[in-house]
Amino acid sequence: MATASKLSQNRKPGRPSKSEDLRDVILDQAELAFAEFGFEGASLRDIAGRANVNQALTRYYFGSKADLFDACFLRRGGFLAGHRHVNLDRLLEKTPNPEVEDILLAYLKPQWDMKYSGPNGAAFVALQARLHAEPEEHALRLRREVYDASVKRYISALCDALPHIPRDVISTRMAFLVGTYLFMLNDLGRLDDLTDGHLNGFGKEDMLHQLVTFLSAGMRAAP
Repeated sequence: MATASKLSQNRKPGRPSKSEDLRDVILDQAELAFAEFGFEGASLRDIAGRANVNQALTRYYFGSKADLFDACFLRRGGFLAGHRHVNLDRLLEKTPNPEVEDILLAYLKPQWDMKYSGPNGAAFVALQARLHAEPEEHALRLRREVYDASVKRYISALCDALPHIPRDVISTRMAFLVGTYLFMLNDLGRLDDLTDGHLNGFGKEDMLHQLVTFLSAGMRAAP
């Protein structure tokens, strides 16, 4: 993805380049700003400056700051949800009765990969965590719109794998799972403290499998 500094070498602020998608440039910079400062702390002026465009152009493409925030969340959140659908489809096609561990790995891996995909992937993970601090009604609407369909498919798959556990219990545990993995992705520094600096012995894939093992045991626990 082209950076604002590279764009500035070829055009003046606010002047679209035929070879660049300015919408994506603005979204990338907005994602970084919202992740760093939250919705209230980020400003359209700062985002426009980061993207090397006029503020009026940002409003032209996205309207208000709230609309820009939603566009950021819907873009990458939609990618995550879609990837989870594909993972589950492939898993069920390969194994009609998958293990709990396989279901949870299929759900978690897209988010895990995004965290380590680069600055914007990591920023989106942070933005997700910040969303919990935003106005509840707005945050809930976004999460429902982006994630509910895929999450409910995974709940159904877990119900099939664990028929002795009521759906309401599995749904509650799925909420625990979301909170756990978001914490893990955003606060690895605390884990380093608790392990006396020994966390470096785990790679990102090892950490993911440790998380899957822990969460699978919770899913299987007697209600």
